[in-house]
Amino acid sequence: MGSFWHTCLRGRNSSFGSAETFQTGDAMKLRVVRCLSLGMLLFFAGSVYAQQVLSATGNPDSAAQSAPPLTDSSSTPAPQQATAAPAQSASATPPKHTLGPLEISVNWRTRAEGWNWFEGASGNSDYGLWDSLLRVGVGQTGEHFDWFLEGEQPSILGLPDDSVVAAPQGQLGLGGSYFAANNNHTNVANGFVKQAFVDFKNLGPAGVKLGRFEYFDGLEVTPKDPLLATVIQTRISSRLISNFAFAAVQRTYDGVQLTANSGQNNFTFFGARPTQGVYQVKGMDELDVDTYYGAYTRSVTSGQSAGELRVFALGYIDHRTTVLKTDNRPAAVRATDLDKIEIATWGANYVHVFNTADAGKFDFLLWGALQTGSWGSLAQHASSFVTEAGWQAPVKVLKPWVSMGYSYGSGDGNPNDSRHGTFFQVLTTPRQYARFPFYNMMNNEDLYASLNLRPVSKLSLRSEVHTLRLANSHDLWYSGGGAFQPTTFGYTGRPNNGNRGLANVWDLSADYQVTSSLSTTLYYGHAWGKGVISAIYPDNANGQLIFLETNFHF
Repeated sequence: MGSFWHTCLRGRNSSFGSAETFQTGDAMKLRVVRCLSLGMLLFFAGSVYAQQVLSATGNPDSAAQSAPPLTDSSSTPAPQQATAAPAQSASATPPKHTLGPLEISVNWRTRAEGWNWFEGASGNSDYGLWDSLLRVGVGQTGEHFDWFLEGEQPSILGLPDDSVVAAPQGQLGLGGSYFAANNNHTNVANGFVKQAFVDFKNLGPAGVKLGRFEYFDGLEVTPKDPLLATVIQTRISSRLISNFAFAAVQRTYDGVQLTANSGQNNFTFFGARPTQGVYQVKGMDELDVDTYYGAYTRSVTSGQSAGELRVFALGYIDHRTTVLKTDNRPAAVRATDLDKIEIATWGANYVHVFNTADAGKFDFLLWGALQTGSWGSLAQHASSFVTEAGWQAPVKVLKPWVSMGYSYGSGDGNPNDSRHGTFFQVLTTPRQYARFPFYNMMNNEDLYASLNLRPVSKLSLRSEVHTLRLANSHDLWYSGGGAFQPTTFGYTGRPNNGNRGLANVWDLSADYQVTSSLSTTLYYGHAWGKGVISAIYPDNANGQLIFLETNFHF
């Protein structure tokens, strides 16, 4: 097994996990082909197994999807529905499997990744890796009471040991992040309890969930309109609270969720602590971070249109006072700031879709948030907003859906004053909105467009273009998705050297639903770095990411 992996990821003549530095060009292409070949092998093996399993449960091909998956499955959360909300899935749902009175679930994701990060004078920016995320659950569903217990077994193999260099270059892609987060090991695996909760539901208009579970802000209610549900799931949810779906390990929350429904109105309250994980395979323990969230959601229907309004408030307290905060102050100043981060985020969003008879379907959304509180010894004053509009043409061929939008997250204008103006994205899943995940919403302006096509019922294509620049030239280029280790802040920042231009990005993904239980995703993204990136990575300011992912659900 070791010789197979070293051939795929490091080359036939190199030692597994060695410090060999690769060059771009043919070597990169060869390693990507090896890793994707491995992914194809796993995909076809899973396909054969899925066909064997499903032969006993009926033909899955007859299960129609209510809406196409608009992002690869690793970035799209599954909705947590309010007690009285109607079910509306965005993808085919595999049949339930039981063992006596128990319901059994198995979810297995594998991914072969090829990274070609921006290049500086040192370090390995060109490498492959493989990760696997196996989740096995058991539970019971009743009219007034559910329980669920799920274990997770993550594995990350073939990590480069030479992709972490001195600042400002830092960690050269997620391979460097995984390596640093797992005590500089090239092959890591672990097991822990992913979810363990009880759910008391239909208690009149209310419900209570207690224990360890995943949470995605914005998915408190699942709308009846399929298009509205898809837009909310893919373009609104997880901007502030999520499970960091794309990461090899992900995160969960230990806490309580309260829901109450009254007609078209939903009230949700959530209080929890995030678990460790994300980049490190140790995901059992909690972090010393508190999260409090409340939302009011109202469904709106009018003729052939539907909408949803959400007003929310989020409290975040980081008690890890000895962890160095990531911001634009000098390191010596930040090292003396041992105060807590205590931030309140106040926001709202509105989404509406119009289903016309002759002109197709239209959708638009507005999302905005303001932040107050304290960033250690500084006063927090930040903001962010997103606006987006889309159109689905009334044609059956390819079923095109085009969208355009603009996203803004404020930056800090003065590192020497008493105010912190960088929008803080809390505990997000950055890749849902940054599919080549080298940036997020912090100190960022993003003008983007997307095209979705459905050539056949099982195949969905999505392409995005982004023009990125920093919101403030006095602040940093930020990346990451929030706390995941007791001694690591969770966000990284690199200097801009007086520049604002970050990058232009183009990508393409293909999602194929083989059966109701098996799907695969192929993704390619290319970034053309601008002034911010070229000043840090002068050898090559362009970057690439390619991966092949399989998802098996039993």
